[in-house]
Amino acid sequence: MCMGFGCNACGVIGCRIIESPRERLIAILTNSFVPCNGRFPTLIAVITMFFVASLSFGSGLGACLILTVVIVLGVTMTLLMSKLLSKTVLKGMPSSFILELPPYRRPKIGSVIVRSILDRTIFVLGRAIVVAAPAGLLIWVLANVDVGGVSILTHCTDFCDPFGRLLGIDGVIVMAFILGFPANEIVIPIILMTYMAQGSLMDYDSLAQLHQILIENGWTWQTALSTMLLCLFHFPCGTTCLTIKKETGSWKWTGAAFLLPTLVGIILCLLLNGILGIIF
Repeated sequence: MCMGFGCNACGVIGCRIIESPRERLIAILTNSFVPCNGRFPTLIAVITMFFVASLSFGSGLGACLILTVVIVLGVTMTLLMSKLLSKTVLKGMPSSFILELPPYRRPKIGSVIVRSILDRTIFVLGRAIVVAAPAGLLIWVLANVDVGGVSILTHCTDFCDPFGRLLGIDGVIVMAFILGFPANEIVIPIILMTYMAQGSLMDYDSLAQLHQILIENGWTWQTALSTMLLCLFHFPCGTTCLTIKKETGSWKWTGAAFLLPTLVGIILCLLLNGILGIIF
């Protein structure tokens, strides 16, 4: 789980140290419940713009506290879902963990560096390229090919809009998460590209500029809250899904790892939107 905060794909690989196949599978299925580095920029930006920007002092501390609450929510959900899986579809006797400490041996720095590069960096980057190349082409086609004078991407966002409204967001945000499957880092650029009706991914110069664009397109603090929930709980990225397939050898469990956090995020957004609708 701790490795998942850096990269969920590396976290899944790290589950190899668990000897029990059942418990290894539980750890793999729940690894995406904690935010990886790709999701932290989105979470921090939304927190800063909509929840602490109005504070005249202590905004940094406020953002830190809110982000800590988000992380604790992810860890709590990881433990709850692990418990639920161990009591239902993956029932079994819990195994004991015994760690034998071997005699200390001086590490070989060169060997450690080489194995880390081959087993971690190149392995993960290779799979990221396999996913990113076709996804980049798809995003370009959706944004630049028109049907009836309107881009395919606009048609898709209009189609997703009713479902997005149920979650407290809009169709643009829904499509941004779907098209962000290759990498969580591109969710905000896709949102900007769609709102600004551009044909390529866009970045922002400052949080103030981003905040102004989002406000002009109907964002409120409720939209921001639902977006944060979906950012925390949604399907793992393409690289992580490929890694799960390799580690489990099953598309069934890969699909389960894809659906589990997604369903949790949808249910929480539906509940949040329903409760806020009653209150306000």
